[in-house]
Amino acid sequence: MVRHFITLAFLFCFFSLPAVSQEITAKASADKSDYLVGDYINYSIQVDCDTSLRVYPPSIKDSLKNVSLIRQDSSSVEKHGGTITTIYKYILSGYDSVGVNIPPITVQYRQAGDTTTHYALANGVGFTVRTVQVNLQKDIKDVKSPIKIPLDWRWVLLWIVVALAVAAIVYYLYHLYKKRKSAKQPTKKEIILPPHVMALKDLKDLETQRLWQRGLTKEYHSRITEIIRRYFEGRFAMPALELPTSEAVELLRQKQGSEPIQTLTRDFLSNADLVKFAKYTPLNQVNEEMMKQAYEIVNKTAPIEDGDGTTGTGQPDKSKVGDISNVH
Repeated sequence: MVRHFITLAFLFCFFSLPAVSQEITAKASADKSDYLVGDYINYSIQVDCDTSLRVYPPSIKDSLKNVSLIRQDSSSVEKHGGTITTIYKYILSGYDSVGVNIPPITVQYRQAGDTTTHYALANGVGFTVRTVQVNLQKDIKDVKSPIKIPLDWRWVLLWIVVALAVAAIVYYLYHLYKKRKSAKQPTKKEIILPPHVMALKDLKDLETQRLWQRGLTKEYHSRITEIIRRYFEGRFAMPALELPTSEAVELLRQKQGSEPIQTLTRDFLSNADLVKFAKYTPLNQVNEEMMKQAYEIVNKTAPIEDGDGTTGTGQPDKSKVGDISNVH
């Protein structure tokens, strides 16, 4: 009885071993058999096994010779009934011209509920890595000839039209902006002061400059006579700035309203000529007197507004003269 049991156990183990060995197959392959130096080599191991087996990713790094492992990509898994197909993918590369033989790779696996590790063996794979053949007798050429793009005049014309349209729009918007801006700005009215008001203002400014007090006597006399001559041009419509003193005095005699200042003007301009042209150095009292005479010339000939709204000429009221002489 015991002998019969031993026989049955031996037969069970004998027939179970082939069954286990046929539950898993491993096949290695490369996508090509010929590569150039530096090419990526797609190497894979396909494992087909029963769903009850647990397969471990094979390690190939230590088995490689004359090629390098660049990376290991994610494996793909497909189920077909009771069978699982797992493809392990590797990227290799070779840097020498050589024939490469990858030896058979061991694939580890276990059966469900079993702690014993079993092994399946994938086939070896061979391929060639070679360098690019270079003909040293030929000239070096570009990698690729430059591409000549034919000129399309329709596109050129279109861009010209677009550019002109943009320029026209910009010009129109700029013109519109300037027009609106000018419309918003109020027009300033130019205020023209009467000749006597302007002359009194200039005399007051000249006083504040204190030219003769700073040793600029000639400049002081030139400036004060210029103010009076310009006043004559505005008040009596005569070219006083262009005439010498004698002619200016003679022409002034012919102007109505100049009677009160004819002698005064002659003395005033003559004293100034002595300083400007004869290099005469006047006393301080003379400089002060010149300013008083200038005020007197303007005040005695300034138009006076009558009660009926008209203007006349003559010596104005002292209170009004005071107001005029203080104009700034």
